[in-house]
Amino acid sequence: MTDSIVIALARLVDDAQTDTREPSHSDIEFQIDRAGLIAADPGRQGRPVGKSKRVRGTLSWALSNNVGAGEILVFGLVATVRGYGGFRTGSSNYCGSEAIENLRAAFVTEGWDLGSDGSLQPRLLDSLSGKALTAALRAYVERARKGALDDPLVAGTAKDLLEATAAHVLVQKWGSYSTTSNFPTLLGQAFSALGFATPLDPVVNGEPVQKRLERGTFELGCALNALRNKQGTGHGRPWDSTVTQSQARFAIESMGNIAALMLDALGP
Repeated sequence: MTDSIVIALARLVDDAQTDTREPSHSDIEFQIDRAGLIAADPGRQGRPVGKSKRVRGTLSWALSNNVGAGEILVFGLVATVRGYGGFRTGSSNYCGSEAIENLRAAFVTEGWDLGSDGSLQPRLLDSLSGKALTAALRAYVERARKGALDDPLVAGTAKDLLEATAAHVLVQKWGSYSTTSNFPTLLGQAFSALGFATPLDPVVNGEPVQKRLERGTFELGCALNALRNKQGTGHGRPWDSTVTQSQARFAIESMGNIAALMLDALGP
């Protein structure tokens, strides 16, 4: 969830310049309640407020205080608009092409595709390449660095975030990568392509301290990959049952930081 999504979604439900259309205030209130954001709802603070301001006010509070609840509200509102035909041009509740396109563009930057029918799907990394893939990976990186424990682990494919990033680096630098390589080999090749040191590179007297950081980062990346429950990827708990919530949060934030380091070194 971002400021752009908040603004675009508020515009999607705004009917101030048209005949009244669904969703109604009651529908919006139901989704706010479902997300657990009653206290943030400006529609319950004693003064009349329009739908757009109500949605924007609630989501703006969530963006600063409870992103998880805000994301539940975002998905709930999009589903509600879709159910009323808001994305269908022949519907009396049609939101308008500009409002829909604004929301679609806002979602793309966060790694989501908004379909013409209002369906929301994670961007499939396997279908992207070059700058588009870099941008999609950066969107997952930002979610991971905020501690999100869901889609950054899968990143829209069977790969996890670090594996997808390492493969992208190799394609950009070397033109291809081996799909049969194990993760340490893949990450090591990506580090080498970027000029990063790994534990296989001997320590040179007087070398920059960053090289020690790079070797440690490689070891952390391999540990994070080993911590993943491969059998659970995509259809269950992504971590082994012995991993605590605190350890999982540290792991996903670390995955984001390592992926960001590689993407920054790769460049635009």
